[in-house]
Amino acid sequence: MTLRGAAVEAFKSSAPISWRSTGKLQQTIGGCIEKTGRTLHSGKQSTVRIWPESAGKGRYFDFSSLLIPASIDFAEESPLCTTLRKNGHSVRTVEHLLSALEGTGVDNCRIEIINSDNGDPSVEVPIFDGSASEWLEAIEQVGLTVAMDSNGKNRDKLAPYLTQPVHVSKGDSIIAAFPSKQISISYGINFPQVPALSLQWFSSVFSTDSFYSKQIAPSRTFCIYEEVEKMRSAGLIKGGSLENAVVFSTSKGLMNPPLRSPEEPCRHKILDFIGDVSLFARNGSQGVPVANIISYKGGHALHAEFVRQLSGVSRTMF
Repeated sequence: MTLRGAAVEAFKSSAPISWRSTGKLQQTIGGCIEKTGRTLHSGKQSTVRIWPESAGKGRYFDFSSLLIPASIDFAEESPLCTTLRKNGHSVRTVEHLLSALEGTGVDNCRIEIINSDNGDPSVEVPIFDGSASEWLEAIEQVGLTVAMDSNGKNRDKLAPYLTQPVHVSKGDSIIAAFPSKQISISYGINFPQVPALSLQWFSSVFSTDSFYSKQIAPSRTFCIYEEVEKMRSAGLIKGGSLENAVVFSTSKGLMNPPLRSPEEPCRHKILDFIGDVSLFARNGSQGVPVANIISYKGGHALHAEFVRQLSGVSRTMF
């Protein structure tokens, strides 16, 4: 083992997590889900099929027969979304789908990505209306069922409980988490150049199974109108529109009212956070840690670094 490898293993062994039973059994979906829609960044049509999977298999993507686990081990930094990459192939904008799966308790599933352009090694998950609502509705239509392993047995679902404080930061952006008996998330944003958006917070305690579906999933992604052309010049949000994002202007305010809730932008940040932190899940476990979590001005890159801290391995350390 190399010196770096030994250091990584040492950090893994000191990870601030205790895995405990949730008192629930691992689940999967009751039937196949197929959804087609336009993607946010490439602007292309994309088809996703979600299949039931055995207990212990977890969530993973199947792209051109290449299996890419929904794991932080395969996450790479990319602008304005979360991307998973393996062997030169990538799946982009996975956060809303993974958020819906984590939030509804789909612990095991195979996510097939249909590539309309066989020569393209990169695919993207559809954006729909910019929230997780369409994924949620599709999951509710097929329902959930207890997942069985290859021996026909069910498996206990575990959750990661935080045992000591953890924090990551970059500039004035920060995520801090503290041991707790329940999952609570407080998320703050601050856009002083946009009076209609400005500074706001939303705090949530995940006390019921329906909390995610009612309070978080309907919240849409948002952007600032004056930054749109810059993002498109960078090859991003080619499929973006007033139908799949909440758009704020520095001078004109909210351009496509009404909001679905007063704190919709903050709630969407929590939606993204759940999807990104679901990458901590392994073998059908829960990804989001049982902790009191506070985030201010976070984003996908900081979410990923937080997950690496939970694993005991921070990318910035090496």
